[in-house]
Amino acid sequence: MAAVKVAVVTGGNKGIGYAITQGLCDRYNGTVYLTARDENRGREAVAKLNKLGYKPLFHQLDIEDQGSINRFKRFIEETHGGLDVLVNNAAIAYKNDSTDPFGKQAEDTIRINFFGVLNTCRALLPLMRSHGRVVNVSSSCGHLLRINGQEPQAAELRTKLSSPSLTEEELCDIMRSFVKAANAGNHYELGYPNSCYVVSKVGVSALSQIQQRTFDNDTSRVDMVVNHVHPGYVDTDMTSHKGPLTIEEGTSCKENFKFEKK
Repeated sequence: MAAVKVAVVTGGNKGIGYAITQGLCDRYNGTVYLTARDENRGREAVAKLNKLGYKPLFHQLDIEDQGSINRFKRFIEETHGGLDVLVNNAAIAYKNDSTDPFGKQAEDTIRINFFGVLNTCRALLPLMRSHGRVVNVSSSCGHLLRINGQEPQAAELRTKLSSPSLTEEELCDIMRSFVKAANAGNHYELGYPNSCYVVSKVGVSALSQIQQRTFDNDTSRVDMVVNHVHPGYVDTDMTSHKGPLTIEEGTSCKENFKFEKK
């Protein structure tokens, strides 16, 4: 008997993550896990979906806590033996009027949006089975041209980030260098933009390319696809509800994912 397929959504208790979870419950022929950092909020989201007739399961997962990541990996491995769909949605964004120092904003944003996704993938991608799908939720901020600091340093950064030979560790070094420069106050002079969120999402986009190359070179699994998607400027807490798109419009990109229909 074939194993039951398993899909996981991080940061699924609200906004885009909640809508993606609902869409998977509607379309995906398998078990869907809604994960969230806060257990109470996660269970409330599951209960809300239950009232709509959907049956996702809940598991706590905090992508900036390696212990939480490890526990979730162990749970999936022991309960299901593998994973078929991973949607990396969990992220943060500082508000434009934040009074926190730029260096602190850089530390928090890169730690969660980039290294949180990276650490989650390092734990869970080895569990992915053939025909698996990884969806890294990015942003229009993830376009390479958003690296628009001082030239020619910005052009050099764009060249490095778009290199087909860029390694995971080299990408991590670029992210760490940004945080260091943000704390020193010379990030713009080194080519980085004045947006921590932009750097984090460009990092996720570059990471997606590296992950796809890794899967392409893995002969033990076939038909592995990594997507990085841009939902648009959506009316969510992250955008202070200023986005013109509804959550449903923002998650319409899920129609392009090759999930198996029920």
